[in-house]
Amino acid sequence: MFESAELGHKVSKEVWDKEIPALREALLDAQYDLAAAKFPVVILVAGVDGSGKSETVNTLNEWMDPRHIQTHGLDEPTDEERERPHMWRYWRMLPPKGKIGIFDGSWYSWPILERAHGRIKTSDLDQDMGRIARFEQMLIHEGALVLKFWMHLSKETQKKRLKGLEKDPKTRWRVTPRDWKHFEMYDTFRQVAERALRSTSSADAPWIVVEATDPRYQKLTVGKLVLEKIRARLDHPEPRPAPLVLPPPAALDGLNILRALDLSKRMDKKDYEEELLTLQGRLNLLTRHRNFKKHSVVLVFEGVDAAGKGGGIRRITQALDARTYRIHPVAAPTEEERAQPYLWRFWRNLPRRGKVAIFDRSWYGRVLVERVEGFCSEADWQRAYSEINDFEDQLARNGTIQQKFWLSISQEEQLRRFEERQTTPFKRFKITEEDWRNREKWPAYESAICDMLDRTSTEIAPWTLVESENKYYGRIKILRTLVQRLEDAL
Repeated sequence: MFESAELGHKVSKEVWDKEIPALREALLDAQYDLAAAKFPVVILVAGVDGSGKSETVNTLNEWMDPRHIQTHGLDEPTDEERERPHMWRYWRMLPPKGKIGIFDGSWYSWPILERAHGRIKTSDLDQDMGRIARFEQMLIHEGALVLKFWMHLSKETQKKRLKGLEKDPKTRWRVTPRDWKHFEMYDTFRQVAERALRSTSSADAPWIVVEATDPRYQKLTVGKLVLEKIRARLDHPEPRPAPLVLPPPAALDGLNILRALDLSKRMDKKDYEEELLTLQGRLNLLTRHRNFKKHSVVLVFEGVDAAGKGGGIRRITQALDARTYRIHPVAAPTEEERAQPYLWRFWRNLPRRGKVAIFDRSWYGRVLVERVEGFCSEADWQRAYSEINDFEDQLARNGTIQQKFWLSISQEEQLRRFEERQTTPFKRFKITEEDWRNREKWPAYESAICDMLDRTSTEIAPWTLVESENKYYGRIKILRTLVQRLEDAL
């Protein structure tokens, strides 16, 4: 894969001096057009040690307006980053629409390094590359332009480069013992990198291997390709993709998972109060368990309007130390959030170990309200099922304990609760015109809910369906399920 990048490509000083002024002007024009076009550009600059990655990144910042570029130089993850899924640090760094994000080092660095040192198997590397490929495909579907550059040096050229840097007092600091250790492992790193690049070079996000022997050739090549790719996207916007998956057919007898729920289940107040105290006590002790600090907890509450999500959440938080949890009420995305992929606002709110994040509505809005109300295309919500499952798989791999609750009530009970809210002064804030409007789309929401439950209830993150017609019964089922989930995990 690297043979064409070991031919000794060069650019003369005359060619460099002639082409750079026009290139810089064109890059600036494309950058300002990008701000109006409103799609993000993600540029990865990776490669072997001593291949001029940082110099190339600095040159791009020099040639363009750095105010509209977000540059990230990545090294070892911090303690805060280690306590969350591996991709958390990168999600937080994604550029918004209209901006360019440059990564000096990227989500490829850690898996390649781990495999080269033998700390993971080839099969683990392949799985990591599969997750990365799906992540990049999601970015592309969300509108991003992804450019991936690999800066390459032959083994002999890398040796000369490191010796030259080490010999000059002004650049000696740039060569570390780790660089020489990696040089001794050159053949291993090359083999691992070839496998990683080959498995993740796609039609939408191909790897571009650039010979780094001559800095002028290297920088001019990268600059021209960045311009070419951005200009092509600006001048020829890509069409919206077609739906990826056909929805499952409706059951012939009209029965579905929601209609099959027994909403007549009840619990009297006395039994409720006794079991509530018992379960809250058990929950409190579980959050003080010695193993609790090894995990984070993510709780998802979804349900029809007035199904009792808030009441269920309050019965959980009554048992918790206020310092250990945070509730995230999810409404329509803000302007900042709309400038990012839809999962961004949830990734950034993932908890550290020993903490609990409670989402009052969640990332499932993409396949519920956004689907039904037409806020996204059919292709968008169809692909979201697999993207959400990938997201929750990464949480599980990080040791996050997940529990998802769907709260269900009948249309008649919903109407009764709506009317009660309207006539009770301290509950009036709970009812809006949108709630009444959503009632008119009950069949469409029911179909979307059933699809969601079928496609995202997995062995690592199953849905718990809560019959909430009777609030006492629903709240106890929520607490009992959560306590059992924590006891099994701890």
